[in-house]
Amino acid sequence: MIPEGVRAAAESAARTSYGRLVALLAARSGDLALAEDSLSGAFEEALRRWPDAGVPDNPEGWLMTVARNRLRDMWKSAAATASAPLAEESARVDPLADHDPLAIGDKRLELLFVCAHPAIDPAVRAPLMLQTVLGFEAAEVARAFAVPATAMAQRLVRAKRRIRDARIPFAIPDRRSMPERLPAVVEAVYGCAALTWRGDAESMAGEAQYLAVTLAGLLDDEPEAWGLAALTTLTLARRSREFIPLDEQDPQTWDAALIAEGEAYLRRARPTGAPGRFQLEAAIQAVHCDRLRTGATDWDSLRMLYAALLAVAPTLGARVAAAVVTARIDGAEAGLAALPAHAEGFQPYWAARAGLLAEAGQDAGEAYARAIALADDDGVIGFLRGRAAAHARSH
Repeated sequence: MIPEGVRAAAESAARTSYGRLVALLAARSGDLALAEDSLSGAFEEALRRWPDAGVPDNPEGWLMTVARNRLRDMWKSAAATASAPLAEESARVDPLADHDPLAIGDKRLELLFVCAHPAIDPAVRAPLMLQTVLGFEAAEVARAFAVPATAMAQRLVRAKRRIRDARIPFAIPDRRSMPERLPAVVEAVYGCAALTWRGDAESMAGEAQYLAVTLAGLLDDEPEAWGLAALTTLTLARRSREFIPLDEQDPQTWDAALIAEGEAYLRRARPTGAPGRFQLEAAIQAVHCDRLRTGATDWDSLRMLYAALLAVAPTLGARVAAAVVTARIDGAEAGLAALPAHAEGFQPYWAARAGLLAEAGQDAGEAYARAIALADDDGVIGFLRGRAAAHARSH
């Protein structure tokens, strides 16, 4: 039986350090699968040794040392058997010899840009970043991109093999190459924020905000990068321990300092043309956050911003959110009419539809059931069950 304190320490290290450690371990060899295997072995060894030896003062450094030693053993074995493409080179040179195990912060961005290399399939670049750099499970990544888990796992395995076989270097490309790689990197950071939307600054939600702000500072004058920095910061400002719909939250519980920071990032975007997707999404969040100052939500501004967003990025999520805004202005019936016609497996659609049906005085039981069945967050499930029960009593 693993003591709770040991398990919590290992889970914390996995949550906060997994992607950074993999990035460093793979920095020279280019073999992501080998780096992941060595780190997984280090976590297994931690769970065996920490219960007796105690959790080290620096769990991340401990894991890095053990994983690095496991890699060296693998390289020596490969050199002896000549069974690996990098065996001879790895036997001669320790790829990690000139790295400080703790100086790993920027390695995440390096690996993000590597995963956007032109030699890698564009469709798998952002998913690869989410799994390899940011530590999400393949099933979580699959859910974010609305594809079957098995299909996503296969794509990720093929992408890692491609990186290894093509010997793609693990280094940030020069600024001439960064613009073409930026969309996938931004998409991955956005995906991280979307997957951790309930988290606080100490979770992966904070990691997404840190990466977005760091990336924007690195690029300096890229409007969409600053838009993403603003979006992740404003979202983080409204974190809540329990699920409450945005327009029902008490703005006094929000972080005013983070809101001011996010608004400052949004002002820095300064697009030369029409604003992009992330700038518009950040502007939408800024309108919601402005309720802390005004006490009211400017629904007309939100409708205008969603119209612009749908022209740039007509995603299913944006269409559902725009329909909810329509309902707030023109009534539930209008909102129902504005909902997309086909969204079978999209949970926010069913949650929005259930709420609007109930508001319109119609039977929402089936919609609530679908929304609950598709939800993967305990807070959302509990909230929807409460609303469904209240609807059943009154209908």
